[in-house]
Amino acid sequence: MRAIWKGSISFGLVNIPIALYPATRKEELRFRLLRRTDLSPVNYKRVAEKDGKEVPWDDIVKGYEYEKGKYVVLKDEDFQRVDLEATQTVDIQDFVDQEEIDPMFFYKPYYLEPQKGGDKAYVLLRNALEESKKVGIAKVVIKTRQYLAGVKAEDSVLVLELMHFAEELAESDQLHVPKKIEPGKREINMAKALIDSMSSKWNPEKYHDDYREALMEVIEEKVEAGGKEIAEKPKKAPKPTKVIDLVSVLQKSLDQTGRAKKKSTKKSRARHAHAAKKAA
Repeated sequence: MRAIWKGSISFGLVNIPIALYPATRKEELRFRLLRRTDLSPVNYKRVAEKDGKEVPWDDIVKGYEYEKGKYVVLKDEDFQRVDLEATQTVDIQDFVDQEEIDPMFFYKPYYLEPQKGGDKAYVLLRNALEESKKVGIAKVVIKTRQYLAGVKAEDSVLVLELMHFAEELAESDQLHVPKKIEPGKREINMAKALIDSMSSKWNPEKYHDDYREALMEVIEEKVEAGGKEIAEKPKKAPKPTKVIDLVSVLQKSLDQTGRAKKKSTKKSRARHAHAAKKAA
């Protein structure tokens, strides 16, 4: 894995040399646009809206639309005037209780790895954050942009997670959310019972990208068939979603989850029995 940024964490007079590594990977399927007749890849061209002519890179400038159809051009010197000094420092400004921060503020995690001479201070900060259940709120400049970020202790690693600034989050008060509806006590109790029956320990390996896996199956089938069309499999009819009687729907859901859990337990016992028999 290659570091995308190197610098240091700073809080008080403490300075910890670190390297920044992506903590996620996006497994997206990439597609090219092709001409139907010969499958030749299609490239994009930079075309001006006014006359449809292609524009060379040398004639392209950056503009901000301050009114509909009106632009002001920004040159390199303009960006340099507001260019923040890339100090290569994760500058922690506050420590905040983790439970106080709305998870919606966090959006992209990176691993922090200590560099030469930083091991002891790295472990000190990691353990202190873990025991205090605090998050270091910092500002960091990566490339040319300043980000708000949280420094957290996750297992044995320090994680820097980029955050939204407050003005970047849309207000929810514009949504038409029911406020005056009060569910009955029986409905609430049944809903809680359903949640209990469906509760389990967090296991991220249990969840898969079904769309990506199904699309890969289609791609593999088409490759094996030499690119020919494949007969479409019949789809199941969608279940009706209209809720007429909430209590009866909750009861049916409880019954279904109970049966599903019994089946799962039976399968698990059968697998263990088969494994034990094979081992013997």
